[in-house]
Amino acid sequence: MPAAGALKQAHPDCEIVWIGDKRFGDVVRSCRHVTEVVVLGKDWKTWKKTVQSLGEFDAALDLQGLLKSALPIYLSNAKLKLGYHWQREASWLFTQAVQPRKTSIHVVDQYLDVALAASGSVKSVDFGLEPGTEETHRVKAMLEDLGYEPGQKLAVLHAGAGWVSKRWPAENFARLSEELAAHRARVAFIGTQGDSPAVDEVLTHCKTKPISLLGKTNIRELIALLSLADLHVAGDTGSIHLAAGLNTPCIGLYTLTRPERSCPYGQFGHCQSTNPEQVIPLALELINS
Repeated sequence: MPAAGALKQAHPDCEIVWIGDKRFGDVVRSCRHVTEVVVLGKDWKTWKKTVQSLGEFDAALDLQGLLKSALPIYLSNAKLKLGYHWQREASWLFTQAVQPRKTSIHVVDQYLDVALAASGSVKSVDFGLEPGTEETHRVKAMLEDLGYEPGQKLAVLHAGAGWVSKRWPAENFARLSEELAAHRARVAFIGTQGDSPAVDEVLTHCKTKPISLLGKTNIRELIALLSLADLHVAGDTGSIHLAAGLNTPCIGLYTLTRPERSCPYGQFGHCQSTNPEQVIPLALELINS
């Protein structure tokens, strides 16, 4: 999304069409820089007709570097076809790789380098992520039904992660939840139903019961929730990048991946420790700032 923002800054009148997976289409639909979102079906034989029916483009960018992302770029009627430098699955056959600048350590900056090659300038980093009005009203009502009082500080925590090795220990999340509650903040846990075992383990250590929103929000509602939060704490998972795109204060708990490359953008200083003795004071400072 910052790549789309950079293109819009350089060319305010340009149209940006985003081709994506239907599971994540609502993320991109929440970006004000994107003109149209096109979802391709599972049958790749139909892709050529769909992509070429969109018309001719000045540029097409593959920001993922996989075959499924490079193929639509190859099929497009685009004058310039550029790709993210880490090209896998033979994606290098279809796009010209853009090598990142030496100063581009974070993956967002490396995506921006692709936009820079297409647009010629990047003025500032702008995700363009905006919560919907209806979703915001629904989330507020849901929180109040679950005991949240308007005006309370809201901390949204995510105890799950795709890999167990990327999860912060349950007892640490419980300590954090208790400390936030003791300072009059309302704590809500998010995730899918698949995250239930991780959150259930956290709850066994909690004396003050937090709100559970597991499986209760779709992507648009999650964006609205994170926009309302005063703090978001999570491991290396998607919600923390949505929160960063909304300028919500974040603490990233990075156990395996390098935070300088993949932390919530612009918040590296909040992601350098997983020690609860350091994380908890930082969380209290951020939520009260």
